[in-house]
Amino acid sequence: MTPFGTSVTDLPFLFEPHHDRVAAVASEVARGWVVDEADTAQRTREAAALLASAGLLGWCVPRGFGGKAPDRLDVRALTLVREALGQADGLLDTAFAMQGLGSYPITLAGTEAQRARYLPGILDGSRLGAFALTEPEAGSDVASMRCRATRDGDGWRLDGAKTFISNAGVAGQYVVFAQTDPEARSRGVAAFVVEPDDAGLSVEPFEVIAPHPIGALRFDGVRLPADRLLAPPGEGFKLAMTTLDAFRNTVAGAALGLARRALTESLARATARVQFGQPIIEQQQIATYLADGATELDAARLLVYRGAWARDTREDRVSSEVAMGKLFATEAAQRIIDRAVQIHGGLGVTRGVPVERLYREIRALRIYEGTSEIQRVIIAAGLKRAAR
Repeated sequence: MTPFGTSVTDLPFLFEPHHDRVAAVASEVARGWVVDEADTAQRTREAAALLASAGLLGWCVPRGFGGKAPDRLDVRALTLVREALGQADGLLDTAFAMQGLGSYPITLAGTEAQRARYLPGILDGSRLGAFALTEPEAGSDVASMRCRATRDGDGWRLDGAKTFISNAGVAGQYVVFAQTDPEARSRGVAAFVVEPDDAGLSVEPFEVIAPHPIGALRFDGVRLPADRLLAPPGEGFKLAMTTLDAFRNTVAGAALGLARRALTESLARATARVQFGQPIIEQQQIATYLADGATELDAARLLVYRGAWARDTREDRVSSEVAMGKLFATEAAQRIIDRAVQIHGGLGVTRGVPVERLYREIRALRIYEGTSEIQRVIIAAGLKRAAR
């Protein structure tokens, strides 16, 4: 087992010929990336430029707008890219993910002028994207958001806050969801494009355990002209959910990458580390850790890429399949990485050792774009539908 390998040959029935090329390019980018947690803002810009030069950002934008993806995106391609990048660095993976998440709402709902203004920079890496949905009191319950959009002449005024916004402070555009009528809940949500120089916008960066640019956004009377409206009241919630539905499966792809790197590091350590006169891989418990990890990783890949295939090829609802993949892959990756730390012993909690970084990077994947608990709710809802 070697680091940074992402292949489709073990699951050929779920892929098309071009997916092998996508995986190869993404793996090559991952192999050449150097991890540096010191200046996350600059590293994110560098990551976007590298991803653009390799042509990988083209998969975030449909062909009709200059990219490589079909109109509905190619979820298998996106998931393969994130699996490869996740093996190298969570920041590199996040940089890629945010170019998709921060632009797809514009692809779906934007006017020709909006697409012309914002999508080319996504493709060449010069404009970083951001997706501003989460609030201090509105996480899983998106419809309870309090960020308010009110009519202001022929434009709009935004007041309120968003939090846990990746690329806060470095983004060239923020897709912001706001409530126009609190009584209407989801039916009152609209979406807007906010630019970093808009008066009244402030950014409050903070740190998380896996460093990348992230923070809170505060809107204090941010006035937006009419042409910044992306989705009118009543359409914003659907736009947010459609975007998350497209990218949720790719989170599972990142988890696969983190888990594969952890298993690779574990195997190398267990083979090289000698205790009691023999490599620790000869100890039954260590061998069991590795065997369980390999089995869980293969099972996770089957679930994840089944969900991606279903999302790409079927017209019916595939929420349950995607939820199963995200739930199982992120939870399995957490277990595989935890065992990797255990196999490394004291070295596993030493700053700078890959498994220590993986341990910090995996934790958020069980939370963002739908917690593990919410994935279970989705799966159970699918079971109830099927039983009717």
